[in-house]
Amino acid sequence: MKKASAFEIIAARCWNVLNEGKTFTPVYVTGIAFLYYVATDWQTDKFFVALLCLLPLFVIYYAYDFPLYLRWFLWLPLLAATWLFGVLDIGLLLFSLGMYIFFTVFFWGTLYYHLRIGTTWWNFLRIWKLFLKNTDSTSGNVFEQAPKFFLQLLVFSAIYNAPEPAALLGKLVVFSAALLVASYMIHKYLFNWKPVEYPTYTDPADLPKKPLAKKVVVVVIDGCRKERLYEADAPFLHRLMQEGTVYETMETIYPARTVTCFSSMFTGTYPSEHGIKSNMVWSLLVKVESIFDVLKKQGKKGVLFGCAHLIDAFGDYVESFTAVSHNDIVDRKIMEQAKVIYERENPDLFVVQMIAVDQTGHSRGVLYPEYLEKIKEADELIADFHAWLTKRGEMDETAFIVMADHGQGNGIGGHGHLDVGERFVPFLMHGPMIQRGKRVEEFRSIVSLAPTISALLGVPLPDHARGPILKEAFKAEESIEDEEAYHRYSRIQ
Repeated sequence: MKKASAFEIIAARCWNVLNEGKTFTPVYVTGIAFLYYVATDWQTDKFFVALLCLLPLFVIYYAYDFPLYLRWFLWLPLLAATWLFGVLDIGLLLFSLGMYIFFTVFFWGTLYYHLRIGTTWWNFLRIWKLFLKNTDSTSGNVFEQAPKFFLQLLVFSAIYNAPEPAALLGKLVVFSAALLVASYMIHKYLFNWKPVEYPTYTDPADLPKKPLAKKVVVVVIDGCRKERLYEADAPFLHRLMQEGTVYETMETIYPARTVTCFSSMFTGTYPSEHGIKSNMVWSLLVKVESIFDVLKKQGKKGVLFGCAHLIDAFGDYVESFTAVSHNDIVDRKIMEQAKVIYERENPDLFVVQMIAVDQTGHSRGVLYPEYLEKIKEADELIADFHAWLTKRGEMDETAFIVMADHGQGNGIGGHGHLDVGERFVPFLMHGPMIQRGKRVEEFRSIVSLAPTISALLGVPLPDHARGPILKEAFKAEESIEDEEAYHRYSRIQ
């Protein structure tokens, strides 16, 4: 499988500007205004004056997301702006709506997905329905983005077309101040569904006296929605759940973006500390110690085989693969290359990211048969990888973890602000040192992954780890020794 090229890494970062709602709104508004007035009545001085006047609105809507039910509050400022400034250019507003439909349904939902992952050219027949259901604060959240860009273009056109733009500045100042106060109050009192974070660091006293495992292998099924995995035809993973320990309420972090989640999983802490707050990374590399750093200091090796996005967080610890590949074969290529990398590097910690389930959710929806089919395919590939490791004699002293970084919501499989289907992720542990048939119902968080890996491999905790070690999954040390002796005896026989 090809590595991600330098072009793909840069292109992925550029795409995030259009994908993340915070950056999409000002970019889209500026681009639409430019195209419209170039084609109709271009006046350079008026354009830049109007654009300058929009800066307060750009800043407010960059600072405040309005995901889930909060998006309905956005229609009130739009009505207020219509009353204050009037609807002065219907053509501009209709043009913006038409271009938005083109961008989401045809460019993103059809052309982009066809060229990148091979989705059918007819995807526009379904994807428009998925965008209407999307509640996450991406550019594909219709009912968040539409009132935002309508409002800003309405104000832009009012200033652009006013004989004396200065006469509107008083109204604009009052309106911007009121919008700022309203946004602050809404978020202070209604944005109340973020997970509770662990307030203290992981206690080193909870580390076992000696390593429990020789190696740890983590398979991350990106974007796997928990209840859909349970519904899917996935006999191997279901068997591992029966034979190992399953966490039924394993919670992802906020915001639940891929790079943010991976950063928390392998540092053991939250975005406020590790510094990766979205897929669009302004400052490269996590700002705290990761489990990969810890292993390196201990003379051990950790390798993450994942998409180009993850290089932004973990740099040289990442062996990247190209995400520009047909979705029906990409995971098969990933798992075949995973064997090559594992054999070559012989890592103490090996992490592999599978992406087809996530991409299917984004392009075809999570509530359709295609999503279950991709989970079934992932199950078969993980079973094959596990069998390959077993044949090599690797599994007798290896902890095998299968999890998702985040779930996926309805619609285009959005994830970020913890809508239904996003918050709780599948998480299972299996191996001779892991308790059999155990179900843990208490709340846990994916920030516990890094401390748990430290416990398994007998290395120090990452310096900012906050997640408690998942020690309830561990067998007593004498049980582990008995099972290891049994496996050694079996090999001799």
